[in-house]
Amino acid sequence: MKNERILLASPHMSDQGYEKEYVKEAFDTNWIAPLGANVDGFEKELAEFVSVGHAAALVSGTSAIHMALKAADVGSGDIVICQSLTFSATANPIIYQNAIPVFVDSNLETWNMDPMALRKALEKYPNAKAVVVVHLYGLAAQLDEIMEICSEFGVTLIEDAAESLGTTYKGKYTGTFGKYGIFSFNGNKIITTSGGGMLVSEDEERIAKVRFWSTQARDKARHYQHSEVGYNYRMSNIVAGIGRGQLKVLTNRITKKRNIHEFYKRELAELPQISFMPENDWSESNFWLSSILLDGVDPNYLMDELDKANIESRPIWKPMHLQPVFEKYDYIGGNVAQTLFETGVCLPSDTKMTDKELYRVTNTIKRVLSNEK
Repeated sequence: MKNERILLASPHMSDQGYEKEYVKEAFDTNWIAPLGANVDGFEKELAEFVSVGHAAALVSGTSAIHMALKAADVGSGDIVICQSLTFSATANPIIYQNAIPVFVDSNLETWNMDPMALRKALEKYPNAKAVVVVHLYGLAAQLDEIMEICSEFGVTLIEDAAESLGTTYKGKYTGTFGKYGIFSFNGNKIITTSGGGMLVSEDEERIAKVRFWSTQARDKARHYQHSEVGYNYRMSNIVAGIGRGQLKVLTNRITKKRNIHEFYKRELAELPQISFMPENDWSESNFWLSSILLDGVDPNYLMDELDKANIESRPIWKPMHLQPVFEKYDYIGGNVAQTLFETGVCLPSDTKMTDKELYRVTNTIKRVLSNEK
């Protein structure tokens, strides 16, 4: 009998059924459409959790990045400096605004934006409108250095914290350092609403404007009147109810993710071909996905062998500057992002995994790599 498949990361509803309570309330009050008490509550409760002033609940993390760029007045022909090692959803909204992405390398200390590469990019493009930094797999970027450089050049910092909800940098949550921060609640994230995102900022006026844009930019009039182009980006009351329930178990999910990472470190420590994600004393990661780097072993070989054992794994993100859709845009830096992509593997980090399943993963990796010494 084949073992049940171990997934990389999948939705994990609370055992207490918190989500059902909020969704039931929405059904009982017939408040199914976008907006409503759950949307207002989710915005307030998420903002309180990360200690930021204001939040706008949207349909995705991608739409949140789009609205952040628009709120930062990024428009046609503007330069936006963007971390290359990320998922395409970070960069696509730059194109939505008809702006021009310039990609920069990462460093090995964080796997995120290299401050030196950022400085070089801004020296080359001093009129850049925004910088989009990512906290990859829950690892915090070097925010002090990045914020100082952005301040020096007068450029707006946007944090893509889609993967890092619950990660702290010097005791403060990621997503709250830049002018704008975004979170994702996609099905594979640390908490999920099935799909959804949040834009956060201390700027109340800009968040109010984002809410306006994301509800089709409807002017205050009895008839349907629009003075600006709008977007159908607001989160539904049902989805927000799921989010409110998930927020109640976020701290538990962070603890579980960290325990998974520690398990892998302990059980795979004997394998010389493996090194782990960087950890820094100024940050505490949520370890959304536990990832490893391989030395002398083809990551595709290990992933194929894991798949044969019915275990899901994934490569590290392919950098944006290597993607066909973005290859015409400038790239500044070395080959760190490419090396991480070519040597990295994301291991199962599902918060529903049992110890037995975790041992299945590590025992499979030990069996495969013991033949590669």
